Amino acid sequence: MRRELIPAVSVALIVLGVGFLRINTFWQQPLQLPQAGAIVTVDKGESLTEVLQRAEARQWLTHAEWVGMVARVFGLDQQIKAGEFEVNSPMTAGDLIRQLAAGEVLQYSVTLPEGITLAEAVTLLHRDPKLKQTPLRLLAAELLRMANGRESAEGLFLPETWSYIHADSELDVLRRSHFAMMNILNALWERRPANLPLPSAYAALILASIVEKETGVAHERAQIAGVFLRRLERGMRLQTDPTVIYGLGDEYQGNLKRRHLRDTTNPYNTYAISGLPPTPIALPGEAALRAVFAPDSSDALYFVAKGDGSHAFSATLAEHEDNVRRYQLSRRSDYRSSPQKVEALKD
Repeated sequence: MRRELIPAVSVALIVLGVGFLRINTFWQQPLQLPQAGAIVTVDKGESLTEVLQRAEARQWLTHAEWVGMVARVFGLDQQIKAGEFEVNSPMTAGDLIRQLAAGEVLQYSVTLPEGITLAEAVTLLHRDPKLKQTPLRLLAAELLRMANGRESAEGLFLPETWSYIHADSELDVLRRSHFAMMNILNALWERRPANLPLPSAYAALILASIVEKETGVAHERAQIAGVFLRRLERGMRLQTDPTVIYGLGDEYQGNLKRRHLRDTTNPYNTYAISGLPPTPIALPGEAALRAVFAPDSSDALYFVAKGDGSHAFSATLAEHEDNVRRYQLSRRSDYRSSPQKVEALKD
């Protein structure tokens, strides 16, 4: 009986060996890729089977089902990552699977400039051809969720250069930006100076957005923050044009008029209201945030644009009026005020 089993077992082992060698051949087969290489795309939720079937349809490999079976034996089918993968010859089917599992995805980036509004940020992200777009209803709902009960999500996103992959959407970028902003803001608030005249971290964010819009040269951020904080402390109105412009929205056509500054129906008109506007007016960068928590210690209460992007600061109204006459009433031919046109602050 035992002698009869030996040939049968031998045949079975031979068959198994041949089968293993054949399957291994499929796993080790060289991919027939274009000479210039190719991009393999794995969408979120897509299975390895679907990816391999697409590769077989492109005639990059054969016997996709057997390649997938080996991947499952090694547990690699559950490890593949979403994104775009750059593949080049020489490469085997097994190499491809290992690369998908390692997550060596192509990275892209998009920059949200400091001082843009949330609406401008969304528009910028929607113009990026690599980012997926979220249905507007879902996007609006997610932004409101991030606002955490506030009337607007304006300002709650850190303007930086953000990396993303093919499978990401504009909402993925905004979530990372929001998380980063909240981390920085909360950390700064926890270490705030004892005499900071602001009631909350959100108030600091609002002020930082104003500092961002008023700053033309980086080294002036702390000075501008100091002016606004001292005015708040003394009960003086901020009287800053960028807030008025934000409140005007599409009504603003590039020129602030007296009627705009006298408009008491605009909740962002800091010429008419006391204290801060109801929300931020832009996305402030980290430097503007830090300036609010570390303002200069001068006694300046006023500033006026000099026309070269910088400002002249003064502690008294008389000094300020002199600066207005010098820099505003007799403007140089190449006058500019960056990033926003800044009119004189008046008590």
